[in-house]
Amino acid sequence: MAATKSWVERLGPIWVEGQLIEIKRRSGAITQFLTMRDTLAEVSVTLSTSQAVLDAAGPLTEGTVVAAFVRPTVWSKSGSLTFECRELRPSGEGRLLAAIEQRKRMLQAEGLFDPAGKRRLPFLPRRIGLVTGAKSAAERDVIENISRRWPAAVVEVRHALVQGQQAVEQLIDAVRSLDAHPEVDVIIVARGGGSLEDLLPFSDEALARAVFACRTPLVSAIGHETDTPILDLVADVRASTPTDAAKRVVPDAAAEAELVRAALGRVRVAISNRIDGEGRRLAELRSRPVLRDPSAFLSGHGERLQTARDRLSRAIEGRLREERLGLGHTMDRVRALSPLATLQRGYAILTDDQGNTVDRAGATAPGARLTARLGDGRLDLTVNDIEVQE
Repeated sequence: MAATKSWVERLGPIWVEGQLIEIKRRSGAITQFLTMRDTLAEVSVTLSTSQAVLDAAGPLTEGTVVAAFVRPTVWSKSGSLTFECRELRPSGEGRLLAAIEQRKRMLQAEGLFDPAGKRRLPFLPRRIGLVTGAKSAAERDVIENISRRWPAAVVEVRHALVQGQQAVEQLIDAVRSLDAHPEVDVIIVARGGGSLEDLLPFSDEALARAVFACRTPLVSAIGHETDTPILDLVADVRASTPTDAAKRVVPDAAAEAELVRAALGRVRVAISNRIDGEGRRLAELRSRPVLRDPSAFLSGHGERLQTARDRLSRAIEGRLREERLGLGHTMDRVRALSPLATLQRGYAILTDDQGNTVDRAGATAPGARLTARLGDGRLDLTVNDIEVQE
């Protein structure tokens, strides 16, 4: 086994290319293990490497194509052939994916992907901005689906290159133009599927920052469901396809009409139920004795009022009798003491012409004129003679 190990290790290190299909990270361990598959044959091997080599390679994910500087060796305990990886570099798409991943981490750290900054799409935009390639399938899909869902929708289109060196600049200009439009309430950036290289403009840092600076809500509809460029992460809403983007920016007129009809039906039922309920309640109220014959409620009070009136009348009559009787007694006493009563018994009151009472014979003189007041009248008298009794 030692001779085999010595002979294998004399082969020396070599650069190989393959796809990482498994990364076994062991926390705190010096040695890490990778599984790499040949890109041309169905062969996979295990690589041992250090944490320093993994860190130097940048962010790696399973599925990345890499170039590895490996040295073959034999594991003495098991006699298995393994490869020691001394250097690891992303290659081809792997290099692009690593660069995109590094850019994602930088922009995420700056807060460009923060969900708190995402804006809600308007329910029914006045005008829909669309950035896409001229005469592209994405443009046709978006416009057709928008028209089918909401025929009155207005789409403001800005054409731009969607791949190549000048794509980023044109995409930024188109987005800024629509963002400045006073009636555009939502913007869609749409492109059909493509390779990783074709979709690179939508992972450009400048485009990501331009979209982040937009005041208008933006929907990203790039490629297929599995494609996730940086634009998808910065946009307010990510649509899986251009057709999905059309569904997100406008409501379905038929569905909304059906919702309105259903709502009207529920309102009618609710109103009918309310009227029926109030009718039953009114009928219950009307069936109560107090409302069926309101005077019945007053009859008891009327009887009590009549009883009170009768008692009051009797009390008044009794009091009047008592007062009349008392007044009669008082009148009798007054009459008994009245001078008129004395006069009615045959007496008279004499007064001189000055109205002074003559109560003795010496108070007058012969020839004086006197008035005698009787019980039923008066007499005018002339004194002829005065006789004083001693």
